[in-house]
Amino acid sequence: MNGGSKDMAPVKVEIRYLPHHDGLPPLARMTEGASGFDLQAACTGDVIIEPGRAILVPAGFEMAVPRGYEAQVRPRSGLALRSRIGLLNSPGTIDSDYRGEVGVILFNFGDEDFTVRRGDRIAQMVVCSLPETELVETERLDGTKRGPGGFGHTGRGRR
Repeated sequence: MNGGSKDMAPVKVEIRYLPHHDGLPPLARMTEGASGFDLQAACTGDVIIEPGRAILVPAGFEMAVPRGYEAQVRPRSGLALRSRIGLLNSPGTIDSDYRGEVGVILFNFGDEDFTVRRGDRIAQMVVCSLPETELVETERLDGTKRGPGGFGHTGRGRR
């Protein structure tokens, strides 16, 4: 589902809409080339997010992500640019064994109150495959040109 090719079979993800999702459209990609499904606010009324505050907004559905996959909840670029609204834990991860309601932790990075209204597109969700991974303890790692430099190390001296 991660922007895959037309000759690949789609990954089937079961989804169950909750009663408070009634009246909202089903999850969909807004364009043919979009990688994410838009998530909508399934709140019962307007929710105000004050500057510097976070709030959990219900998305109104549960899902069963297949083993070997995860769903990532990501911010919408338009909300971030126009209103300075983002996700506090970006990306949010929905594990394959989680069966509760999907929620979106919106954060107001701006200077003014922001109103979330029922049906607003508040985030996007992408389903990604995960490789089977095994951590193997070792006494020594191979060297690289970068070495232990991190946290902005590769951008030093650039503006």
